[in-house]
Amino acid sequence: MEPYYSRNVINMAGIAGISEPGRRPLVERMLAKIEHRGDCGREIFEAGAATFGVVWTEPQKRSVEKLKRDRTVADQAESGHAAKATITDNGIILKRDPLGVAPLYYGEAGGDALCFASEVKALLDPCNEIKQVPAGHELTEEGVEPYFTLEEKEPLSDDVSVIAAELRQRLADSVEKRISLGGKVGSWLSGGLDSSVMAALAAPGVKKLYTFAAGVEGAPDLKYARMVADFIGSEHFEVIPSFDDLLAALPDVIYHLESFDALLVRSSITNYLVAEKASEHMDAVFSGEGGDELFAGYDYLKSLEMSELPAELIDITGRLANTALQRVDRSASAHGTIAHVAFLDPEVVDYALRIPVEYKLRDGVEKWILRRALDGRLPEDVLNRKKAKFWEGAGVEELVSDHAEERISDGDFRRERKLPNGWEINTKEELFYYRIFRERFGEVEDLSWMGRT
Repeated sequence: MEPYYSRNVINMAGIAGISEPGRRPLVERMLAKIEHRGDCGREIFEAGAATFGVVWTEPQKRSVEKLKRDRTVADQAESGHAAKATITDNGIILKRDPLGVAPLYYGEAGGDALCFASEVKALLDPCNEIKQVPAGHELTEEGVEPYFTLEEKEPLSDDVSVIAAELRQRLADSVEKRISLGGKVGSWLSGGLDSSVMAALAAPGVKKLYTFAAGVEGAPDLKYARMVADFIGSEHFEVIPSFDDLLAALPDVIYHLESFDALLVRSSITNYLVAEKASEHMDAVFSGEGGDELFAGYDYLKSLEMSELPAELIDITGRLANTALQRVDRSASAHGTIAHVAFLDPEVVDYALRIPVEYKLRDGVEKWILRRALDGRLPEDVLNRKKAKFWEGAGVEELVSDHAEERISDGDFRRERKLPNGWEINTKEELFYYRIFRERFGEVEDLSWMGRT
């Protein structure tokens, strides 16, 4: 995987613009919609035949003058985490990182003017039709084309102990690189293996690691997160919401998430709340996304033939952009922070794709090689903890879906489940979320930019 990162481009948290000069008022309105992504500063400037706007957070603070000289804006936080727009003699080029860690959307605003932004909400007013730049693609005058494709690689033949040691080193290097970017860095900590790996590797690199967990009273995540925090010596914070707290957060969660997909919203509620708590103390946090996809963490994978696993892991890793990565980006950005996904560093991904699948799923144990790599760095109960879905571990489970069943009648569901664009709502829980989405965004007919589980 190419290292899609350049220290020559100023780091921003949110970008917006249009391929026309003299459009400052429009770009001002667009930036106002995404100003939560960076409250440290903002700049609007003309770059050739375009008007660009950026907002940034404290650790992304650099000289705007260089950005103007390069005629480029970028939502760029780390290696493998970038979305950028550059004005050339032929128009604007949009480019998104290989796995879609950073979001990027675009549309036409009257005539042939191209608008772009980090979030859809900035484009809803000027554009009738909005599209997403897919992960690993760039948009030029020739259209949208891939510049990167995830592919199966020749498996390593090294001894398993060598592979485990190299994997641990690459993960440690990935974490260290992100700490060196500056700002105060903490870690979201669910107590699952992946987030615990991030916290364990980050702790030696900072004077004091701050960790943050969320879940309803009695949630498994809280128990395991405390266990990890005690083991690595972090200063630990918890968010323990009531059911009323979860419901109260939903409108903001859906607004920032820009989705009513039931599983995505459900998994985002506590993530949003823990991100809010972390933002009171940190500029950036580590998140464990990518571990399940790279190292076969999902239970359904055990039902596949071993020969089918490499292709399946490639597929689910390639689909992270519209699922877990969208949750992570919006939860962090809603509170003006950056989420570092060190599992998805290009050097880690490249190596992970070469690890034989029989070391990822071994004797019915998922992520076996990752557990082996972190042996001794985490409590045994956490090292051996089975995968729990984000909303299950946080104790949310069926709380909201049961509430939706009570609030929405069968008749209402039949009448409202068909959307203007032809989609059908799958469950009452999804309809409950869609009603909130419609209240915040209005009747949006074009939803082609939205991913669905």
